[in-house]
This record gives sequence, structure tokens and C-alpha cells, in this order.
Amino acid sequence: MPDSGRCPWSLSTPEYIRYHDEEWGRPQHDDRVLFEFLILEGAQAGLSWRTILEKRDGYRKAFADFDPVKVARFSDDKLEKLMQEPGIVRNRLKIWSARTNARAFLDVQREFGSFDAYLWGFVAGAPLVNTVHRHGDVPARTELSDRISKDLLKRGFKFVGSTIVYAYLQAIGVVNDHLLGCPQRGV
Repeated sequence: MPDSGRCPWSLSTPEYIRYHDEEWGRPQHDDRVLFEFLILEGAQAGLSWRTILEKRDGYRKAFADFDPVKVARFSDDKLEKLMQEPGIVRNRLKIWSARTNARAFLDVQREFGSFDAYLWGFVAGAPLVNTVHRHGDVPARTELSDRISKDLLKRGFKFVGSTIVYAYLQAIGVVNDHLLGCPQRGV
């Protein structure tokens, strides 16, 4: 596939190209979408993002279109039934963490008015735009992801280690790691 200057990680499939061109690294402020990516990034731990993208529709169906109020109310029985759902990664800890994270997410919304206000407060509301020349220059974690991870863990969130949080920050545009020359860098 011709690269058109895109970030090299995005070139393997049409789905990756679409995700790269339309979502990844774009500042996101919708709390439902912020919750969706929080759950998806946690589900991705130890797996490829491609696996998660392929199961995204299954996740939306299984997790009430990522409505944190609904997910927070999931019963133990509902979570157990999700262990049989082929449209998602059937990992008990990851499935159960979605309810835990939904409850913590709602607590953050109550405290800050929105999860958006909480999260973007770490960067004073403006994306951090990194100068990245090669894919190999992109860090796996940073001081910022360390700080946010520590705070999320303190608030009771699960699957929010610093590496997961950094991938999350990239996905939702808090951090812009599009390579120099990538046509999506300034979008």
C-alpha cells in the first residue's frame, strides 16, 4: 500500500488506515467516546490493536455502546455471560474491569463535571504535540502517562498502567504522535 506519508504503523490494513486518518490522535472531548477508548485500550493489553479494532462492534454491543451508567449497573451474571461472547476478548479480569472502570468514571464525572474536564486538565486543555521523526522515536510511556496512571489507579480504575494510558492519550488526541510529514499531524 502506498504510504502517502502516513505513520507506518497504520499501513497494514484498510481498517488501520481509516482509524489512523479519522480517529487516532484527534482531540476527543465526548465522555462516551473517552470511556469507550478507556475500555478498549485496557482490553488491548497484551494483544494487537488490530484484534481490538476487529472486535470493536462486538464491544459496543456487549458494553451498551459504552454508556458508563449502563455498564456500571451490569450484574455479576451479566459479566459472567460476557465470558461467552465471541465478539469481545474473553478475559475475565478485563471484562470485570469494565464495570469497575465505569463506576470510577462516573465518580470522576461527579467530581469534575465531566471526565473530559478531568483528563484534559492534565494538559491545560491543549494537546501535547510531539516532534516525532520515526516510529521508533515514539515512547511507550512518559512522565504524563505515569502521573495519569497513578491518579487513575488511586481512583480505583483497572488496566490503566502507564503504557496503556499513553496509548489511550495518543488515541484520544491528548498527545499527538503523528510523525512529521504525516498528513494527519495537523488535522
